[in-house]
Amino acid sequence: MSMCKSADCKLCDFLATKEDVETSFNRVESQKSKCKFGKQGVCCKLCSNGPCKITPKSPRGVCGADADTIVSRNFLRAIAAGSACYLHVVETTARNLKSIGEGYGNVKIKSPETLDKLAKLFDIVETDVNQKSIKVADAVLKDLYKPRFEKMELVKKLAYPPRYKKWEELNILPGGAKSEVFDAIVKTSTNLNSDPIDMLFNALSLGVTTGIYGLMLTNLLNDVILGAPKIRQAKVGFRVIDEDYINIMITGHQHSDIAHLQDKLIDEDVKKKAIELGAKGFRLVGCTCVGQDLQLRGEHYKEVFSGHAGNNYTSEAVIATGGIDLIVSEFNCTIPGLEIVAEQFKVKTICIDDVAKKKDAEYIKFDMANAESVSDKIIDAALESYANRRNVITIDIPKDHGHDDVVTGVSEGSLKEFLGGDWKPLVDLIAQGKIKGIAGVVGCSSLTGKGHDMFTVELTKELIKRNILVLSAGCSSGGLENVGLMSPGAADLAGDSLKEVCKSLGIPPVLNFGPCLAIGRLEMVATELAEYLGIDIPDLPLVLSAPQWLEEQALADAAFGLSLGLPVHVAISPFIDGSEFVTKVLQEDLVNITGGKLIVEDDVVKAADILEKIIEDRRIGLHI
Repeated sequence: MSMCKSADCKLCDFLATKEDVETSFNRVESQKSKCKFGKQGVCCKLCSNGPCKITPKSPRGVCGADADTIVSRNFLRAIAAGSACYLHVVETTARNLKSIGEGYGNVKIKSPETLDKLAKLFDIVETDVNQKSIKVADAVLKDLYKPRFEKMELVKKLAYPPRYKKWEELNILPGGAKSEVFDAIVKTSTNLNSDPIDMLFNALSLGVTTGIYGLMLTNLLNDVILGAPKIRQAKVGFRVIDEDYINIMITGHQHSDIAHLQDKLIDEDVKKKAIELGAKGFRLVGCTCVGQDLQLRGEHYKEVFSGHAGNNYTSEAVIATGGIDLIVSEFNCTIPGLEIVAEQFKVKTICIDDVAKKKDAEYIKFDMANAESVSDKIIDAALESYANRRNVITIDIPKDHGHDDVVTGVSEGSLKEFLGGDWKPLVDLIAQGKIKGIAGVVGCSSLTGKGHDMFTVELTKELIKRNILVLSAGCSSGGLENVGLMSPGAADLAGDSLKEVCKSLGIPPVLNFGPCLAIGRLEMVATELAEYLGIDIPDLPLVLSAPQWLEEQALADAAFGLSLGLPVHVAISPFIDGSEFVTKVLQEDLVNITGGKLIVEDDVVKAADILEKIIEDRRIGLHI
């Protein structure tokens, strides 16, 4: 079968041996022909007069909507959907924290320090850890459930003051988060809003909602429940799958939903059940963003977490190794194609959140009140699967795939601690020119943009070669670590001065912040650096790139970056090219509004040139 390219050559080599296994790598070839109207964002199918498409001969749809209206409407609706996904995750996490405080789930708070930090930020005075957990969770939920005409209270407490002031001036401070999403869907419905400026500003407001709640707060609440990240070295790739264990692959974004399970799997009574079947015990195999989050906190779960195997489009191949006995899906990035491969390799899927219910999967509703029974059902299913499939499935795990020395566990807290508890060493390295600047290479993995992780890996190599330190978060991290760019040896690929810095500190030139949620951690790093220097975020020698963005959540991330005043590069246009007006606002005019700008460039070297030039201009502005 024909197959698309991947930056991960060993992954391609493995898939090439599986002629009877169809994956996304094969299907992408048959989907190469794209609808040009869809790509330009000028297709509208909101009513039965359509679908309408905008062309030079037909500049308006039947209703009269022009390209500017249709493009901005589609753009806002996509960002609303992406923001909704993140808000679902923070809502789930807050509810889990509240339930833990109420005594459900038998889960112990692993970072009371982070809980104390949040309580202080939220002006909560409470000494009892359980009551404190309840009150912190309630503060988050109260904001999420406000009506749109009531501004959320926590934005001011969490945002960088100069940015908050700018958002206030622009009138993009959000009201209740879920109401914001609801009204954006209303606004973009048939024969309602036709003002592209209004809709683009609404998109920025949803960006703030996404960033402060879906990203920043989810990370901090997860830290409370699951433990704060600690820098360490770890294994990645297929080599993390140990056939001597009963392997449960976790996919999704909601790490707190498996907090009980990961503790339960190391109970002696539970391990004994696995041993009786001939296994050594249970292992959780990370895949997609929840795997990145498990890896981020792996220091706390050494006994049960085997490592991160790969990102969303690696997951089908992970199942094809035969070494996975059960899939537990709790949110997105669990691609539909996984169902086909799972059936072929006799792997059952259990979904624990109905928003991610898969066609042939068993659904078990999860909440902390029934965490014990859910974990028991998952464990029983894993035991049954192991007993039924291991004698009829060939296991083929390429142990040369991946690396043993990936540096992970990087966060705003652990990085600062690594630097001695102060940002001065990093600022000094930037001021001295040893590190030219910082690029956040974030977001998804896709099979477009030259192939699986191709653009992401090539751009990252180009940036570090120019002495630009790269921070990564999202499925992009899974691709970068599997090709070795997050191992200390990657320092040899960096420019001379960055190489010197990396070798002296024993770190790679690409730092792994973990899942896409950790884009919020990058914002916290940016905020603390800006605060240290006494400047606003747009003045920092910092750029963002989501080169191979995949889905609506990524567009919501981009809206957050633009609201922060950062340049955001993508290799694939977010379906706006059909409107010269929308394109001009996002790529040119926005820099004079928030300080941010969208950069669309599908050539690796040209993209690196643009990002490097922005960093150099920022350095001149800071007189360094």
